[in-house]
Amino acid sequence: MERVLELLAAERASVSSVTDPGRAWNIHVADSLSGLGFEALASAGRVADLGAGAGFPGLTLALAVPAMRVDLVESVARKCEFMRRAIAAAEIPNARVLCMRSEELGAGQGREAYDAVACRAVGRLAQVAELASPLLREGGALVVWKGRRVPDEEAELAEAEELLAVRLEEVRAVEPFPGSGRRHLYLAHKTGPTPERLPRRPGQARKRPLGGRPRRSRD
Repeated sequence: MERVLELLAAERASVSSVTDPGRAWNIHVADSLSGLGFEALASAGRVADLGAGAGFPGLTLALAVPAMRVDLVESVARKCEFMRRAIAAAEIPNARVLCMRSEELGAGQGREAYDAVACRAVGRLAQVAELASPLLREGGALVVWKGRRVPDEEAELAEAEELLAVRLEEVRAVEPFPGSGRRHLYLAHKTGPTPERLPRRPGQARKRPLGGRPRRSRD
């Protein structure tokens, strides 16, 4: 993990807002490890980290659980390149980078292929659940890292539950550690086969969320 954080500190391209190794141990590493408190993630054989960014939580999970196979799903090329260098430098054989949109993965090789999906600081709950649903096998787990609890997002996900075949099971406050702030972890499960309409076209989950009001596009 030290090799990953050293690379992050030296990285000139913007892949993370936190690059100082001392802070990153708490902001990135300890935070990522907190997800392993859910047995459904800790025991998962194949995991997708959606919107992996600089590689958290995916790289940390792969290092912590060598039996876990982790796919780091990211569409931004410079972030993909950083993660590839980090995997090589830290010699992490059970992690790989998939430089693509999650919708593309869910429509092809990754459809219903994962035991768990991890997602940290990507989007609203219903949006994340829509992106994760095509990737998860029936009964698979979705773990989402959030700050404070978000009742409106919880209501959106409940409204879209049947459309997504994803049900929220638990919301857990993370035990305080430096940098954890008001961190909460959300655990949901895939309740049935992937609905035929999923995945939708890239960007639709954000622009026209199922279970919520459309968001104004920034495109």
